[in-house]
Amino acid sequence: MAVAFFSNEEGARFAPDMMGSLVYVGGLSAEEAHDTVGIDGSTVGAELERIGYLGSAPTPGLAPTAFVELHIEQGPVLEEAGIQIGVVDGVQGISWTEVTIVGQSNHAGTTPMRLRRDPGVVAVALGIFVRELAIELGHPQVGTVGRMEFSPNLVNVVPARVTMTVDLRNTDEEVLRSAEERVLARLASLAAAEGVGYETRTLARFEPVIFDPAIIDLVESAAQAQGLSTLRMPSGAGHDAQMLARVCPTAMIFTPSHRGLSHNPAEHTDPDDLEAGANVLLDVLLALAR
Repeated sequence: MAVAFFSNEEGARFAPDMMGSLVYVGGLSAEEAHDTVGIDGSTVGAELERIGYLGSAPTPGLAPTAFVELHIEQGPVLEEAGIQIGVVDGVQGISWTEVTIVGQSNHAGTTPMRLRRDPGVVAVALGIFVRELAIELGHPQVGTVGRMEFSPNLVNVVPARVTMTVDLRNTDEEVLRSAEERVLARLASLAAAEGVGYETRTLARFEPVIFDPAIIDLVESAAQAQGLSTLRMPSGAGHDAQMLARVCPTAMIFTPSHRGLSHNPAEHTDPDDLEAGANVLLDVLLALAR
């Protein structure tokens, strides 16, 4: 048995997310990963070297017999339902796009509205459309604009440029592709109406992943044998397990998250839930090892 820790699972500073596990399974070369530039201008390779973690092991790495990941849910479903263990059957597809909109910077007081080429108007309208689209498509479609940066970012200046991100996710690849196309079509329409230019850049794009049925069943039976309540569910967040699923049978175990909070100082999972999840992981690994 081996315990693995993969660099840059979140991908907020260096895209894409799950970078370390993606390199491990051969989906991204170590050289490409090292050359990735972060939102602060640094590179992955330079930062790994700075903290003493720039390794020399060859990639891709050895494929395990199986891979099982224990994680907090990072959402409210288990707590709301009063369920102790989430039996994760897959991970929804993830699409991250960076959009840069370029217009004309001008004085906010002296430039008539009819003569403006305002990238901020396009950015805000696109953000609203992402929200409306997710609601229209319904569960499990989600859409988020998590970053929006104005330049020069001054109260009395029409911005020259806006850079924003669009995060789309769905368990259905066809629906996810349709959502991507509709966002790009709306961006083109908004930009044309305002007379601004734009560029898009893919930060991350992963198709939905279905986990191994035998290990899913094993997780469920191990939890139920311990008297724990279970719920089969997909993961809304990306995880290293979805990368390892490319090379070996894989599944995940979820424990509840208090109020569904994650990426937040108030993130919390009760110690009893942590212990229950660890005990399920233990029994699953012992069964696989046999």
